[in-house]
Amino acid sequence: MTTPFIDAQAALGFVTSQTSHIETQVNEVEYADIQYQDLVPVDTSAPEYAQTVTYYSADKFGAAEFINGNAEDMPLVGSERTKHETAIHMAGVGYEYGFQEIGQAQMLGRSLPVELAMAARRAYEEKVDGVAFKGDTSKGFVGLINSTAVTAASAATGTWASATAENIFKDINGALEGVRSATTSVALADTLLLPESVGQYLATPMAGSGIPIYEYIKKYNLYTMRTGKELMIRTVNGLETAGASSTKRVVAYRRDPEVLKMHIPMVHRFLPAMQNGPLKIMVPGVFALGGLDIRRPKEVRYMDGV
Repeated sequence: MTTPFIDAQAALGFVTSQTSHIETQVNEVEYADIQYQDLVPVDTSAPEYAQTVTYYSADKFGAAEFINGNAEDMPLVGSERTKHETAIHMAGVGYEYGFQEIGQAQMLGRSLPVELAMAARRAYEEKVDGVAFKGDTSKGFVGLINSTAVTAASAATGTWASATAENIFKDINGALEGVRSATTSVALADTLLLPESVGQYLATPMAGSGIPIYEYIKKYNLYTMRTGKELMIRTVNGLETAGASSTKRVVAYRRDPEVLKMHIPMVHRFLPAMQNGPLKIMVPGVFALGGLDIRRPKEVRYMDGV
């Protein structure tokens, strides 16, 4: 009887012994171009196997008024609560090794390569990033840049590439002001997302000053003037054609879990290694993901045609 070049159980045991070290390395990697973690609040508190997450949105009304000391009518505030449910879907991405690769590592006393595990983790991060910003039509998800619940206005000055810096400032402050006025001066947008091409243009030094346009924007905007804090400005993928008639879109919003939140009840994790056919060992990876909930759409604003 011919003996196989490597014993299946020995191979499985060897891969299992390697996974802890591999997963430690994978979890230490940060992907600089994955942006959802900085720009979208993430909630991992729901049970890992939950099928839906229920939440309530509320619009407050009422105001304080002067009253007579003996008055019997007291000004009251109230709220209108609306129930929402977000569906949670399981997803997965893993990796596998061939028996020959495993046998060579055993023979030479070397660790298994970590690149495949990193590729699986990268695929998870890209999936979450895509759902956060663009949604997923197969699950009925919309993202931060394409929600129909958000008010979209056109840039007053038209295309920024042919506009003066002054007019660009007016457009940006107009987007920030749109959030403030929609919430009766309660909220201010603290984050501005731009198309890549617009970001490149705003990074161009202004004539006669040598200072990029975006530096002026960061200093002279309604949010900074009101709070003394710096306005976050980022370029993100997908905004080049996200606007009406496939025009460029700018997004202004308040980056707070009360305004928007993404549920990830189960962060990507690798399961125990298992034999996958006669010549491969697979390490499955699973995660559970919900879409982006824009809970207060009045605190998000789109500006198209920039």
